[in-house]
Amino acid sequence: IWWLDPELTYGNAKPFVFTQGHSVCNRSFFPCFDTPAVKCTYSATVKAPAGIQVLMSTTQSTYLEEEGVYQFYMEYPVPAYLVALVAGDLIHADIGPRSRVWAEPCLLPTAISKLSGIVERWLTAAESLYGPYIWGRYDIVFLPPSFPIVAMENPCLTFIISSILESDEFLIIDVIHEVAHSWFGNAVTNATWEEMWLSEGLATYAQRRITTETYGAAFTCLETAFRLDALHRQMKLLGEDNPVSKLQVKLEPGVNPSNLMNLFTYEKGYCFVYYLSQLCGDPRHFDSFLRAYIEKYKFTSVVAQDLLDSFLNFFPELKEQCVESKAGLEFERWLNATGPPLAEPDLSQGSSLTRPVETLFKLWTTEPLDSAAASSVDLTKWRTFQTVLFLDRLLDGSPLPREVIKKLSECYSSQLDSMNAEIRIRWLQIVVRNDYYPDLYKVRRFLENQMSRMYTIPLYEDLCTGTLKSFALEIFYQTQNQLHPNLRKTIQQILSQGLNPFPAIDTTAVTTDTPAMVLEDKASEATNGAISLRDVNVSA
Repeated sequence: IWWLDPELTYGNAKPFVFTQGHSVCNRSFFPCFDTPAVKCTYSATVKAPAGIQVLMSTTQSTYLEEEGVYQFYMEYPVPAYLVALVAGDLIHADIGPRSRVWAEPCLLPTAISKLSGIVERWLTAAESLYGPYIWGRYDIVFLPPSFPIVAMENPCLTFIISSILESDEFLIIDVIHEVAHSWFGNAVTNATWEEMWLSEGLATYAQRRITTETYGAAFTCLETAFRLDALHRQMKLLGEDNPVSKLQVKLEPGVNPSNLMNLFTYEKGYCFVYYLSQLCGDPRHFDSFLRAYIEKYKFTSVVAQDLLDSFLNFFPELKEQCVESKAGLEFERWLNATGPPLAEPDLSQGSSLTRPVETLFKLWTTEPLDSAAASSVDLTKWRTFQTVLFLDRLLDGSPLPREVIKKLSECYSSQLDSMNAEIRIRWLQIVVRNDYYPDLYKVRRFLENQMSRMYTIPLYEDLCTGTLKSFALEIFYQTQNQLHPNLRKTIQQILSQGLNPFPAIDTTAVTTDTPAMVLEDKASEATNGAISLRDVNVSA
């Protein structure tokens, strides 16, 4: 249960509270069987002060104004982690025949402009693929930046962080992912957290089928390429033999299942589901199977064998071919082998969007640098996912040669200033990993205006991995009061891992590269240190 003082909200007017049950946190909210294997209906009575709007993840609700009492009822069985409550200065607007957005008054116009009309389009596309939407309403509530993840698929009421509103393409993907969970995760749930991919892998596959139907295959392939890049980055960090890269990961006693939330759950799970769809020859045949799977198992919890047995029974010709035992691609190996996916999707339909990224990256990283050719590309004409894919690859190659980072700044720094936070944070990480002092003032400005975990933690991690810990400390001491206590504690832990001996840098006065000799002692550490993992925004 997250209690926020008014100053931690956008409006700064009223206190705010929300719950986050995934994976095993609702045991601190109410007594329950806190396992996805157990489902039940629920009801709740909530009393709140006048002017505080209360919402819960239920199909029915009433409000007795004279008593200040809300009554809620969820008529369908759900696991404990999907019970959710939010209360605060929230108002709403209808954005479709069965959808509305809730937000603080200052944010509502933006939320309406971003989502009006299109959520119904996504729901209709999902229904055409996977059958009727069974939850009645699909509403969305935008939460303050203290919300610890990007989005949460609470039935009837998706929770989503307000910070994502400025990044249109990420907002689209995140909401569609939560829409997909209405079928995969909410209606049919993984019975154990050791098989979280049954929810996340299937929801990611369904999300991409929906985006293909509504935005085309090229856009879907671009987003997939971006995520698979991130998966391989995480693989490089963790090592191919790491047990958390299994789809059927073993939960040791006392381990919080949320610690296993990683890109393998999503992207390796997606690759396995995509592989199953390819065995059918036509994705529409696989859609038919998934409709039957939902109909058979809705409102229950399943294990992987339930899915795979149903798949082989639905396609007897594949069962006869023993596809589950195909050498190198055995179902058992998919589930229990560590390392990367055994097969990845063909993304050639996205080449019109991914090829320009690859070309530009090659121009900037080929020696000698052809700065005229490299600087001729106008990033303002690109899609967000193209730009973040390009910047992520530059991040992977950092530190870059001094001439390259200087030219990159000259070409793009002012362009990127006007772009969304998903783009800006990546450029600022490049600035930090390359100790590029002329742009450090932008890092300070960004962190002074960010209160969300996803836009602060990656920068603080990078600042503290290199030579700029004193600079990070200075910013933190100036901004800590605007951060939620949980986030403040996390950043303090990052900062406490050894102090930088160098004094803080006055970035307002820096106009040229600081002489290299000042950083001589730490240069090799920055170059050869551990890979810093970019926290790819993952929706629960």
